[in-house]
Amino acid sequence: MTSTHLDVDDVEINDLGLTGYTVRPLTPDDAHAVFDLMAAGELETIGEVAIEEADIVSDWQRPSFDLATQSIGVFDGDHLVGYAEVASGRYADAAVDAEHRGRGIGTALALWTQRVSRRDGAGLVGQPVPDASPGEHLLRDLGYEVLWTSWVLEMPQGKTIEPQPIPEGYSIRPAEGEADFLAAHVVVEDAFLEWSNRERETYEDFAAQVLHRPGFEPWHLRLMTAPSGEIVGTSILQLSEGCGFVSRLAVRREQRHRGLARALLVDSFAVAREHGAHRSELSTDSRTGALSLYEKVGMEVTSTWRHWAKNTSESPA
Repeated sequence: MTSTHLDVDDVEINDLGLTGYTVRPLTPDDAHAVFDLMAAGELETIGEVAIEEADIVSDWQRPSFDLATQSIGVFDGDHLVGYAEVASGRYADAAVDAEHRGRGIGTALALWTQRVSRRDGAGLVGQPVPDASPGEHLLRDLGYEVLWTSWVLEMPQGKTIEPQPIPEGYSIRPAEGEADFLAAHVVVEDAFLEWSNRERETYEDFAAQVLHRPGFEPWHLRLMTAPSGEIVGTSILQLSEGCGFVSRLAVRREQRHRGLARALLVDSFAVAREHGAHRSELSTDSRTGALSLYEKVGMEVTSTWRHWAKNTSESPA
C-alpha cells in the first residue's frame, strides 16, 4: 500500500511522512466514519461520547467550510484511522485511532493543520482536547500553548435549577420563523463577540449549524422577549440520546442582571425533559467567567477541555 499524492491548494498532503497509509480530503460520506473515530477517542479520554454525528454534518455544511481544501483523512485500507480539519484557517479538530498511535499520524496531522492555517492567513491554529488526553500530550510536545479552558457541566439527574422571577412583561417563547431566526443570530453574535476574538459569524453559517442541523425543530430555539416584543435573549437547545444540551445561551448586554439567562436555562432544560431528556448539559469556557454561575445553580463539571494553539506565522512546518 502506498500513499496517494494530492495537492490541496498548494498544501501537500501526499504522504505526510507516513508509510502504509493512503491520504485524501474527506467527503460528506465520511461523516459517520469521523464520528466513530472521535466518539472512540472521547469514550477513552472522558468516559462518555459527547459528540454527535449531527455536529459533524452541521459543521461541514457551513458555506464558509470547504471539505475539499480544509479536511484530510488518513486511511488504512478503507478504514479511517486519522482525520483533521481546519475552519477559517484557525479552528482545527483532529483524531487518531488508538491502535494506530505512535506511528506519526498525530504529528503529521498537526503539521498539516499548521500549513493550512498559514495558507489561509490565520497566523494561529488551535483545537480543543480533553484534559490529560494523548492529544494534549502531543500538542504540548509540539510547542502548542493553552489559550483557554472549557468545561462540560451537567445538572445531576433528578435535580433542577431553582426558577428565578423575571421582570414583568418579559416572556419566553419558541422561535416561529425567519425573522426570529435572524434576531436570534444577532443576539448570539453580539454577546459572544464580547469575549471571543474572531470574525463575526455569518447568518448562513449560523443557519447551517443551528437551523439546518439534523433533527432541528423551531422550538429548540428559545427566545426571551422584552415587554416591547423585542428579542433580547436566546437559548439554543439540542436533544439527543436522552440529553438536553444548551449549545448557546446569550442575553443582550443592556438586559443582563435581571435573571433572564437563568430563566432561559430553566426553560430549556424543562422543555428538554418534556421531550424525554433525563440529562441536562451545557458547556462554558474561561473567557466568559460563567463557570461559577453555573456551579451556583447546581451544575457539576463532567469533563475539562483545553484549547491548545500555535502561532503558524513563525516558521514553516
